[in-house]
Amino acid sequence: MTKIFETPLYPYSRHPDQDATSPVHHKVIVLGAGPVGLAAAIDLAQRGVPVVVLDENDRVSSGSRAICFSKRTLEILDRLGCGDIAVETGVTWNKGRVFFDERDIFEFDLLPDEGHKRPAFINLQQYYLEQFLVERVQVLAAEGKPIEIRGRNRVEAIGRHRDHVRLQVETPEGPYELQAEWLIACDGANSPTRRMMGLDFVGRVFEDNFLIADVVMKADFPTERWFWFDPPFNRGQSALLHRQPDNVWRIDLQLGWDIDREAEKQPERVIPRLKAMLGEDVEFELEWVSIYTFQCRRMEKFRHGRVIFAGDAAHQVSPFGARGANSGLQDTDNLCWKLARVLDGAAPETLLDSYDWERVYGADENIMNSTRSTEFITPKSEISHLFRDAVLDLAARHDFARPIVNSGRLSVPCTYDDGPLNSEDCADMPVCTRPGSPLPDAPLGDGWLLDALGPDFTLLAINTPCPEPANLAGIQVLEISAKDNPILAKRYLGDLSGALYLVRPDHHVAARWPSHDEMAVKTAFRRAIAVQLGGWNA
Repeated sequence: MTKIFETPLYPYSRHPDQDATSPVHHKVIVLGAGPVGLAAAIDLAQRGVPVVVLDENDRVSSGSRAICFSKRTLEILDRLGCGDIAVETGVTWNKGRVFFDERDIFEFDLLPDEGHKRPAFINLQQYYLEQFLVERVQVLAAEGKPIEIRGRNRVEAIGRHRDHVRLQVETPEGPYELQAEWLIACDGANSPTRRMMGLDFVGRVFEDNFLIADVVMKADFPTERWFWFDPPFNRGQSALLHRQPDNVWRIDLQLGWDIDREAEKQPERVIPRLKAMLGEDVEFELEWVSIYTFQCRRMEKFRHGRVIFAGDAAHQVSPFGARGANSGLQDTDNLCWKLARVLDGAAPETLLDSYDWERVYGADENIMNSTRSTEFITPKSEISHLFRDAVLDLAARHDFARPIVNSGRLSVPCTYDDGPLNSEDCADMPVCTRPGSPLPDAPLGDGWLLDALGPDFTLLAINTPCPEPANLAGIQVLEISAKDNPILAKRYLGDLSGALYLVRPDHHVAARWPSHDEMAVKTAFRRAIAVQLGGWNA
């Protein structure tokens, strides 16, 4: 059977731009047709912004690569039109187990409370997600939305100017040039864009190597995340097991630093390791094998004039914790509504500087958590090794020690505390919905709260009247009741009888009040689109 990643989904075809006598001008060009680049293009096209995606490939990625997609990412995919198919195809999970040596020391639940449309995580091979996103692009294009992908179009040179970016593009039929008002670089951790522009990418590379093996087998393990410290089949190291669709299982095995990477990827080395873990009698076949090194790095700035970086091109973390692809989609979710407003003339260009502030903040949070996970999983001194093992021993018997165990703090959305777009807060309201935080979902009638929000700003009025705001373009009012809805009341009201929230297009809270105040709303809205930034200096 032909694998998905062996089939060209956006094959090269000659475009009229290649025959133009001068470089054709485009509003936005996205470099890279991975999940982050495709998400950016879809988001922009749905907002009516013309966008072209260029990629040197013509098909989805080989191997499962990123597989763990968080609740927040699924909510973003809902807005992009791909949430249902991702969840239907993926393997849903909320729980995990931690093992130490031969002991099952404890289990955890990432979504213990009810009242959420989406699970904590799904496991889904990256090539499936890319396929769904490509198909969504094709549907939008067929509907007349301004979006296209050009396969086997490799950017060879970039020229930056005050009001545009100029690109030299290589194709199977020779080079041509394009111009873009804005360029979004989503071209991965080894970003050619970053290299061509001579930009930094600094941080730490940890002295360890991990083997990834995608194994096709029929097994009756439960649908949980299983992580081992010092297991008998990989002494002195760690291991991870995840279930994916199609009877594919992801296995990560720590190998150590001083290894022959190419040799360790060969089947004669991989298969004995897997048999030691799974048992000699278990039948399986290898679908994909790779080796990676923990790295925690980022660019100093994500915006450089008319060129904006997102995803792994801007920041990179170790894969334990599922913070790579998930944070990349949070980048685009943050960026695209801002870029659309700037292009429409509905916000000043300084709004894009808030993308840099907020997503650098998010990257630093991810790097901090990823670094802590790495140091716990792979202690480099005798003292840190003794500490880790003592914590694991205690965790087997005492609840208090379990939060200290770090097998990869799993991805959660970033709260932009003290963010430049935040305004008033009400201290009497729940901490989980403070300004800068992502909006938590809740049941709403026969549906869900997040699905009821519009594509732009929303004034969410709960148990309180709210008139349509005058002279504020792009705000819808959603009045709802929390009567007989204790989940909504707990998450949004606390001990108050009513509340008003100003919600950004990316579903982060901009401001909140116990009741409507027209002047406060107008001031907060102007700040949320960077018209009024107070003392903030971008």
